[in-house]
Amino acid sequence: MNAKGKLGEDCAANFLIERGYSILERNFRIRSAEIDIIAQIDNMIAFVEVKARSNIRHGLPSEAVNLRKQKKIIEAASVFLQNEKFSDYACRFDVIEVYLRGDFIEEVNHIENAFEVV
Repeated sequence: MNAKGKLGEDCAANFLIERGYSILERNFRIRSAEIDIIAQIDNMIAFVEVKARSNIRHGLPSEAVNLRKQKKIIEAASVFLQNEKFSDYACRFDVIEVYLRGDFIEEVNHIENAFEVV
């Protein structure tokens, strides 16, 4: 992971903790997919993809979470839910956009329910 990605993920994790979430896992991997952050608040599990950007020349950070990426995240989430016995929890898929200016965080945008299982 590059420095910008690590900074973005650290920022997103702190953002969630400040809002009452517990971080269950970071960089949860299965053979073909990864989830940046798995967080819990109350009886909700949030599977969070973090996208950090210095500019929006190539579109908004959340737009990089295309259908292919969503399917991979959903696949990894289903493995997590089976292995970790969280079947009685509700779950959702979020994206956190982190806008950077150099090494400084300019803005954080948390998009809850950014996509759904179809």
